[in-house]
Amino acid sequence: MIPVVLGVTILIFTIMYFIPGDPVKLMLGPDSTPEQIEAKRADLGLNDPYVVRLGKYVGGIVLEFDFGDSWVYNTPVTHELLNRLPRTLAIALASMIIQIIIGIPIGVFAAVYQNRFWDRLAMFIALIGISMPEFWVALMMVLLFSVEWGILPPFGIGGIQYYILPVFALSLAGIATQARQTRSSMLEIIRSDFITTARSKGISQMRTLFRHALPNALLPVITVIGNGMGRLLGGAVVIEAIFSIPGVGMYMVGAINARDYNVVMSSVIILAIVFALIMLLVDLVYAMIDPRIKAQFAGKRRSKNNG
Repeated sequence: MIPVVLGVTILIFTIMYFIPGDPVKLMLGPDSTPEQIEAKRADLGLNDPYVVRLGKYVGGIVLEFDFGDSWVYNTPVTHELLNRLPRTLAIALASMIIQIIIGIPIGVFAAVYQNRFWDRLAMFIALIGISMPEFWVALMMVLLFSVEWGILPPFGIGGIQYYILPVFALSLAGIATQARQTRSSMLEIIRSDFITTARSKGISQMRTLFRHALPNALLPVITVIGNGMGRLLGGAVVIEAIFSIPGVGMYMVGAINARDYNVVMSSVIILAIVFALIMLLVDLVYAMIDPRIKAQFAGKRRSKNNG
């Protein structure tokens, strides 16, 4: 995790450093004098060399968890991000849960009825779900459920009803991905020798599927879930802008328009840290599900104790 987060920090800082344009001119406006611009650049430390600025920025994050201040609002970025992050995580996690609840059963169902009508129908729906952009789905949902029917709020933040449209708009493509991956994994496991043995012993179809096949098919599915969380965090940036949800994504979009580089860099780094933690959790779930990994770590512990 440390090399990943450090690499993301250096990369995003370098990108923002070499982006053309002067944010100070945008901050002070067209009527500012060259003296005012130069004084503001010196105050923000923008005249320092690249290495010096990078060292200060990384040092502030590592030593004090300080992402600096917003150049536009002159407020601490860390405080604002911590206030907004729970909303972004709530949308992403709720979308991930919906993907698991809907996508995995569809994939299992399609695998059981391989090459039949229900399998083809499920994969056709999954293909449509993957093909539709999230922002388009979000806009269509607003037009249908808010403008046409008036049953759900179109934007803003409040009770749980404000999260329904953003969550489902963000989770649709993930449901399709989970269904396709689960189907592929289940088909591979169903053809395995131990499944044939279980069936020959007279074990019921449902028990064979959910007791023996599904747990072994979940490893690649868990990988897709972990990687998909990065897509959900990135997709939340667009979804929050469409539904006017004051999360990290909307904060970052506003900062991009205002060239508030500290906010842009800090938002990317925070999302990278969250994604790295999720991938760490995925690795731990591997050890819980796969007995081979458990045996590997148990063997290492025994070797260490004997040594």
